[in-house]
Amino acid sequence: MSENVKLPDGWKKVKLEEIAENTKFSIVDGPFGTQLHADEYVEDGEVPVIRVINLSYEGKFIKNDLVFISKDKANKLIRSRVIPGDIIIAKTGATIGKCGIFPPVFSEGIIASSCMKISLDKNKASNVFILYWLTSRYGQNVVINSALGTTRTTINITPFKNLELLLPPLPEQRKIAEILETIDNAIEKTDAIIEKYKRIKQGLMQDLLTKGVVSEGEGESERWRLRDENIDKFKDSLLGRIPEEWEVVRLGEIGKIITGSTPSTENLEYYGDEYLFVSPEDIRENKYITDSQKKLSELGFRISRKIPSDSICVVCIGSTIGKIAITKTICTTNQQINSIVPNSNIFNSEALFYFIVLYSQKPLKQEAGLQAVPIVNKNRFSRIQIPLPPLHEQQRIASILSQIDEVIEKEQAYKEKLERIKKGLMEDLLTGKVRVNHLIEEEEK
Repeated sequence: MSENVKLPDGWKKVKLEEIAENTKFSIVDGPFGTQLHADEYVEDGEVPVIRVINLSYEGKFIKNDLVFISKDKANKLIRSRVIPGDIIIAKTGATIGKCGIFPPVFSEGIIASSCMKISLDKNKASNVFILYWLTSRYGQNVVINSALGTTRTTINITPFKNLELLLPPLPEQRKIAEILETIDNAIEKTDAIIEKYKRIKQGLMQDLLTKGVVSEGEGESERWRLRDENIDKFKDSLLGRIPEEWEVVRLGEIGKIITGSTPSTENLEYYGDEYLFVSPEDIRENKYITDSQKKLSELGFRISRKIPSDSICVVCIGSTIGKIAITKTICTTNQQINSIVPNSNIFNSEALFYFIVLYSQKPLKQEAGLQAVPIVNKNRFSRIQIPLPPLHEQQRIASILSQIDEVIEKEQAYKEKLERIKKGLMEDLLTGKVRVNHLIEEEEK
């Protein structure tokens, strides 16, 4: 920590060891690899072993994938014991800095060799406050800068003990932790809502894109219902049972397939900030492509293969094969992407997006084969098969699924807003730039 940092009134600069419990094993690392082997994990073990996989950069303890050892084995590793409230941090390699608080659902645990733990003196420091500090930009920088080694970075016990931070009085620590926990809880609730709607969407896609919907009534009394094999007619196809009105078509039969290309990177005149140049990294969770990391100039755009708006872009090369999105504007793509410009008289672009999402993943993997770098060229991509419902039915299916997508996107935008608020609060509260003493005084009154 820089010596020039100005201390907020009432705060002090401390080392982690100064706020740890005054006990022999308050700051320790996990046992040597020779002391604990994977074949000693037991399904009905009593004591969990906390590994890096159970920690996160956000400070969340992840109970999934816990492994267990017997009580007898844990007693032999008592030095590396953790109890509820202890902070655990990853100390080695690319995951250095991941951390979490050992939860009260267990009475004790043992940390793996890739981790360290600190037991704090509750009269000096709030473990939640220290956890937030460790996950902050400042804390992560201090941890990484204190690590040793070039090929395999590790932070050892002594450098960890000597990590310095600015510590407010205990009541202020607790209030800051409370504020940050409140926004974290809001983020978790929003996450749960997003996951709920994603599950609903997955179920709807399975039903709508295999059974479809039929219209009953006319005008204002018109309503749609899911087809039922007990009532409606279905037929066997290469894709399984589908409604009798549907056909099976190849992607090459419903529109134009365009494989992207990359203008020479040696000619800087091809690149600028005018036209989107889409790569797999630009296809994220959202249904639409709205931006790209690289852009082309007018000259670069003129020599490229243009992709109209409302086209479907599918990654067909590399580890992210199968990622899919819809273009919102005219753009270009690199050679890792095959795009479909659908014939609007045959396929609604929104509906086509959903059908490709459901029906293309397995064929893409089959067409790519077992090559070191998976590749599905234009010809192989063109022969992937999907169902073709009547156009009016496509539009209705797309409308239903788009509505739930809009809800998911709204919740995701809210979550991103909360994360930005949290980041700003951490910057302000953990440095003393914004004080919370007035909140403490109001509560006391």
